[in-house]
Amino acid sequence: MLHQPQPISFAGTRRKPPWLRVRLPQDRRFADLSKALRGLGLSTVCQSARCPNIGECFSNGTATFLILGEICTRGCAFCNIPSGRPGPPSPDEPERISRAVGQMGICHAVITSVTRDDLPDGGADHFARVISRLKSDHPGLCVEALVPDFQGDRQALAMVLESGVDILNHNVETVPELYASVRPGAVYRRSLELVDSVRLLAPEVRPKSGLILGLGETRSQVAHVLEDLARIGCQILTMGQYLPPSSKHYPVDRFLPPEEFEELGQLARKAGIPVVFSAPLVRSSYHAAEVAAIPNEPCS
Repeated sequence: MLHQPQPISFAGTRRKPPWLRVRLPQDRRFADLSKALRGLGLSTVCQSARCPNIGECFSNGTATFLILGEICTRGCAFCNIPSGRPGPPSPDEPERISRAVGQMGICHAVITSVTRDDLPDGGADHFARVISRLKSDHPGLCVEALVPDFQGDRQALAMVLESGVDILNHNVETVPELYASVRPGAVYRRSLELVDSVRLLAPEVRPKSGLILGLGETRSQVAHVLEDLARIGCQILTMGQYLPPSSKHYPVDRFLPPEEFEELGQLARKAGIPVVFSAPLVRSSYHAAEVAAIPNEPCS
């Protein structure tokens, strides 16, 4: 029997439960890597999102690089990236990221971006140039792209898929019933179609997606999303706890205990998603290098 969710109230104090309290690493390697990134004028989501797994990922040779600037054209209520009018893409960004990968000893690079609805291709060409440069400069490097929805432009998606990328990730983020309040500008069906298109356009590339939980979704709503993702051939799924970046962001509805995440992970596997990471501190790139080593499942 599935665990029945019990509300956990932290009203007023917004204190995190014990399983969410972690300290950022203070070791020399973490400091050296952070300094190298600053020197190259690069941003990682690991740092900007204050990811609790940053030390573990850096130590395991994984980093998530943020490209196409630090200003997003949308304003998702859960995200800490500011919205507004971004500047043009930096033409030397592929070279700088390639240098960082070499200096940091990265074996699994995740490339993500702000949403760029201001660009005709949503930034797909820039994605492709970064990935192609990494594949050319670092043979054997595994590259994962965590992309926006490109406003449903299938040609833009194909451009990224043809760059040599190994894993294509697009997070559905939440249940469709919460999209209007949590993801204005996004469309649940459009996000599903993007993940579905990966296996149709590039069967050798592994489709991946992710959910953040604790926004007010119900168990049955989550179950329907898991069934949708399994039906379209999603190969890898991450599920983690939503933590508001500030009091101005979308409020957390509740903190799911670890055992509930474990049960939801089992539910996802039962639905047909072969690789699932589900725990409070799981984020999109959690154990990404390990996932890449798991043999690919044939697309149905």
